[in-house]
Amino acid sequence: MLAPTTPPAPTLLYDGQCGVCRGIARWVHRAAQAKTGERTIIARPIGSDPEALRALNPALDIWDAYATIHVLMPDGSMKLGGEAVAEVLRRVRSTRWFAWCFAIRVFGLRPFQAVLDLAYAILADIRPLFGCDSCGAPSRPVRALRWLIRSVRAMFGKPHHPPPTKHFSHHAVAAVHK
Repeated sequence: MLAPTTPPAPTLLYDGQCGVCRGIARWVHRAAQAKTGERTIIARPIGSDPEALRALNPALDIWDAYATIHVLMPDGSMKLGGEAVAEVLRRVRSTRWFAWCFAIRVFGLRPFQAVLDLAYAILADIRPLFGCDSCGAPSRPVRALRWLIRSVRAMFGKPHHPPPTKHFSHHAVAAVHK
């Protein structure tokens, strides 16, 4: 009789060019290590090969994977967006204690999952504000907000140093400008 095999861990697909996605993937990689040493979820960059992605799941389109977070489940199903985030949180030991709330139903609705879906949609839209240029063009409101942030930083980014007064020696002035 064969020993039962452990199903493979779900795979989190992320955009390896996106700073936000890479940061989240690093956290998942560290936090998903079980006490036994096995990974409860695997973080894998999408890459640039659509055929390699389709080998994981024939229904997976590379552009869809770049646009929305995907978690490929061991049974072949996929979870997207907020559902994928909830699945990651359920698999990570440090967040498992509260991740059960995403399954709570009230009158047929899952209010905590709806909040997580909304939070994911907002994060997905504002990723370019955090320096992610590979996530596509941001929406018009986000572009306006990014312009405003850059303008404010340009106005206040450099400290203003008054010009040196004439009574300082040229050595003191040179030391101030170094």
